[in-house]
This record gives sequence, C-alpha cells and structure tokens, in this order.
Amino acid sequence: MTLESLSVGRFLFFVFIVYNRSMIKIKGVSKYYGAKKALDNVSFEVKKGEIFAFIGHNGAGKTTLIKSICGIMDFEEGEILIDGKSIKDEPLACKKEMAYIPDDPELYEDMKAISFINFVCDMYDVPTEVREKNIERFAEMFGMEKELGNTIRSFSHGMKQKIAIIAALSHEPKVLIMDEPFVGLDPKAIFDMKEVMKKIVKDGGTIFFSTHILDMAEKLCDRVAIVKKGQIIKVGDMKKIKGDKSLEKVFLELEAK
Repeated sequence: MTLESLSVGRFLFFVFIVYNRSMIKIKGVSKYYGAKKALDNVSFEVKKGEIFAFIGHNGAGKTTLIKSICGIMDFEEGEILIDGKSIKDEPLACKKEMAYIPDDPELYEDMKAISFINFVCDMYDVPTEVREKNIERFAEMFGMEKELGNTIRSFSHGMKQKIAIIAALSHEPKVLIMDEPFVGLDPKAIFDMKEVMKKIVKDGGTIFFSTHILDMAEKLCDRVAIVKKGQIIKVGDMKKIKGDKSLEKVFLELEAK
C-alpha cells in the first residue's frame, strides 16, 4: 500500500466519520405526567446532514420529545445528547447548536418583528453583518420584508410562523428542530421552507421535525421514526420503512395494530 493511497483512505474515513456522526442521540428516554408514561424508553439517533421525520397521531408524544430535546421540558429517565453534549448537563452549550420552531409560535407580541429577530440574534451573539445578510435574505424569501417594522400582535398565525422561522434561520443553527413547521404557511412559503431545509443539510446541518403531512415527509426525509403511545414502533431509512407502499399506508397499518 502506497503512502498516497493510505492518505486517501484516512481522508475518506475521516469524511465518513464526520458526516455519519450523530447530532441528536436519544437513549432510553422516558417522561411521566403523574402516573401516565408519555414517553416510554425512546431511543434513536439523528445523523449529521440528514432530514429526519418524527410522525405519530395527536397525543403520541411527539411534542413532549421535541421539547425534551430542546431542553424546554425535563425527563425522568434516559439521556439526550446534542453533538455529543448532554442537554441536562450542558444545556447552554446544546442550545447554542440548535434552533427550535414550535407549531404555535409564542412570540413577544408587543415587540416589532425586527426587534424580536434581533433579540434572538443577540442571544446567539450573531455578528451584525451576518444577521443583516440573513434577515434580509429570509425576510424577502418569505415575503415579510415590508412587515418587519410592524408589531407582532398585528400578524396572522402564518405571519408569526414566518417571523419565528426567520429568527431561527438568522443565527445559522447546526441543528434545526421543528414541530409541525408547515402549519399556517401558504403554498409558496412551504415550497421555500423545503428548499431551505435541503440547503441546510447539503451544507452539513441536521433537521428533525414532526409533521402530519406524510406525503411531504416521504419525499423530503432521509429517515423516519414512528411513535405510538410514547413508544417508537418503527425507525429507519425512509425507503426501507415504506418499501413499495406509501408512508401514509405504512403509518395507518401500524396505527391499526
């Protein structure tokens, strides 16, 4: 074996490790609400550079797990790691890596949109030139450039969702976590959001999101986990999970069992 071939092999091995490492690792996570077990020994991983769908019916535990990943909600058992760091032991270090977009954005409604976005950028120490470039880009993309000076209270649900998205994207997170991100968005905004998601993972970022739009998840996502009554009943590569069926059909069959 030549020195050159050895060097190439090491480089390819390094690339494989970097792009296959887990950005989100969930190990044996359980969450209780009194006597009810909302999450039951949940384990799976979300790798760097992939779009991962998390699907299940209402009340299955999707939002509970998402809020646990983000450090918004505590959990009694297990461990959640963000790029190798524990959300319990190093919450600030984990949160610096990620952005969270909820299904119902609870923004500071008395603030102007631009003030809220800059407030988020301040928390992440985003340099002025970076934030200005990103705010301009995403505000124009989502048709909100003329609304930034208005108070958030005057916005519709869809407009608030767009402001939450712009704020999240402006600090260039490594990990983007979203709970039903397409709710309230118009068709163009949905298309633009999908394009943004593709670009994020192409650049090495990671996306984890829940959705009820199963045909979109099927076309957009690399891998998927299906949760039922707080337990993961299926997880893996999208193509292998659905086989020659649609994701919707697979989901309904699993739900019926």
